[in-house]
Amino acid sequence: MEPAARFRREVRAFQDAARQAAQTGAAPPVPSCPGWSVADLLIHLGSVHRGVFGIIKDRLDGPPDGSDLSFAGLPPDLTGWPDPQHAPNLGPIPDGVLGWFEEGAARLAALFDERDAGDPAWTWSKEQTVGFWVRMQTIEAAVHRWDAENALGVPRPIHEDVAADAVTQTFEVMVPARREWTRAPAGAGERFRFRRTDGEGDWAVHFDGPDVRLSSGADGGDFDVEVAGSASDLMLFLWNRIPADGLDVRGDKSGLDRYFVLAPPV
Repeated sequence: MEPAARFRREVRAFQDAARQAAQTGAAPPVPSCPGWSVADLLIHLGSVHRGVFGIIKDRLDGPPDGSDLSFAGLPPDLTGWPDPQHAPNLGPIPDGVLGWFEEGAARLAALFDERDAGDPAWTWSKEQTVGFWVRMQTIEAAVHRWDAENALGVPRPIHEDVAADAVTQTFEVMVPARREWTRAPAGAGERFRFRRTDGEGDWAVHFDGPDVRLSSGADGGDFDVEVAGSASDLMLFLWNRIPADGLDVRGDKSGLDRYFVLAPPV
């Protein structure tokens, strides 16, 4: 499946979960994102989509100006809309919010179709390409779909192709970035292995000073901690959605907290 098509699939699944939540007449709280409701998820992800659209379309050299909300395309009358400053917003989800979200997601998907993955684009990572945003927004739509379904009590696993890619992306991008943002202590040679049990996937992560190195766990060697589980469960753990208790963990679990649970859910 082409990357943009995968993004569309995950966004549709999120939209389905959000509409199901709206049909309850309220905006259920999201246990995996403390302090947020499904309405807050809609505003968050919809705003991100429109911000990314502006970055790519206008070839910005940085994030949109946070003091200028015109990029978000909000209507003049926000009566009944969730207010991010008063989260969690538990009231009914207005149809206008759902329509606003769907329009922004569709515009971003169309832009992903127009641009090549290697086209330059500002990102918050070292990879400055449109392809980074396609990958990142696919993963984010998938995890927030799980969040929305979790709010309804029926979370389905993350699709295996997205989950496996998200595990790799976590080690290549998220963990190094979070360690830099949080000024995490330097590594002392610790090695972790994450092994997928429902398909191909074996990741070895080595912390050496400020560096995070990724290789294949199948290459062998000694590991301080080994973790095994489905691609979905590995991703959800690494994205701070589920605890390690449901995974097969061998070694000192405290090392997982030190190196991987480094930020609240996003």
